[in-house]
Amino acid sequence: MSVLEPWVVTLLALLAMGVTTFMMRAGGYWLMAHVPLTPRVRRMLEALPGALVVAIVLPIAVKIGVTAFVAIAAAAVMMVLRHNGFLAVVTGLIVAALARSVGI
Repeated sequence: MSVLEPWVVTLLALLAMGVTTFMMRAGGYWLMAHVPLTPRVRRMLEALPGALVVAIVLPIAVKIGVTAFVAIAAAAVMMVLRHNGFLAVVTGLIVAALARSVGI
């Protein structure tokens, strides 16, 4: 049995991940081509990004505690006021750093 060089294994892994990612995205487009876009489906798709953010951020915030909730609240306020995602993230990071520095 022949053992492959590490760079070959790495290249094959990268190619496999690339093909898998492409197939998942293409499969999503193919699947959605067969789903009628009713008003209900459209509302669900519009709400999906927010739901994903909450599903990702909330468990982390619960684990970290009050500091995370203060930072998230500051970022949310900035997002509502300025409609700028980058500015909201920077605000959240700054507030988190300040909250930790004062012991919250």
